[in-house]
Amino acid sequence: MRLASYRADGRDRIGVSLDGETLVDLAAAGIATTDLLGVIEAGPEALDRIAALLRDPPADALHGRDAVTWHPPVRRPSKICCIALNNSANSERIIAGPRHPAAFVKPSSALVGHGGAVECRADYGRVHPEPELAVVIGRAARDVSAADALDHVFGYTIHNDITSPTMRGEDTFHYRAIHPKAGEPNGVAYVESWVSYPGRYKCSDTFSPMGPWLVTRDEIADPHDLRIACYHDDRLITEDNTANLFFKLPQVIEFLSAYMTLLPGDIVSLGTALKSAAGGAAVQNVDLNRLGGVVSVEIEGIGRLSNGVARR
Repeated sequence: MRLASYRADGRDRIGVSLDGETLVDLAAAGIATTDLLGVIEAGPEALDRIAALLRDPPADALHGRDAVTWHPPVRRPSKICCIALNNSANSERIIAGPRHPAAFVKPSSALVGHGGAVECRADYGRVHPEPELAVVIGRAARDVSAADALDHVFGYTIHNDITSPTMRGEDTFHYRAIHPKAGEPNGVAYVESWVSYPGRYKCSDTFSPMGPWLVTRDEIADPHDLRIACYHDDRLITEDNTANLFFKLPQVIEFLSAYMTLLPGDIVSLGTALKSAAGGAAVQNVDLNRLGGVVSVEIEGIGRLSNGVARR
């Protein structure tokens, strides 16, 4: 099933898709929460109640998808874990790097729903989209093996990992890191290093458009065989497949859960689709701050996430 968070008739609601065009308010099934996290934590019993509601939805619980304001599916996850440089189709770009997934964490304040605006300011510089498949955790995961990883997945959604290379450059340090000096207990060695922090260039408000749907795990037979595309003003920019993800979902959950507990509702974004469409441009050429317009991400079996640009 396809679940969503939205606002209609002056109230925040959660709903389920009836036919792709109509949302059924879950309050009609006695599910009073306005956050999908409550449904995720309730487990199979809540999904059974939702399935029963879909068989006979009351007319006063229906909302047309064009008449609602969309929220991100899970509005306040404890964290959004993003996997960096995880597209094997572009592996030749990596000069040196780890042999395991590399992650950074975004705050929930970066989220914005389908139809919401990506906000840009002049000092952000270049800002571009990054289309990604995202996983929503259903059960707490700590030290989970790859073989058991999918048991901890509730479902899938779409994430546009908005990025500002300009702010990344401004927040990069080239410095001499202090290391212990070999053979000298109190000695130090200075090692030339580079480091950049994602606090602004990945985490600014509205830099994580997400949604519109949260599709339950049973709807996606293979998360590593999905067409993923990015459009700017309906011009196809990127057309890729999740098969090109270098580290697959089970490996990612195994790795992350060894270092941090993944909680119900947490988001794991698996990495950017980067193959340019025939005659298209790289996503890095789509400077939303300069071009404005509407950026969309489409993933097979999940839907299409579209967001305009607002300059502040």
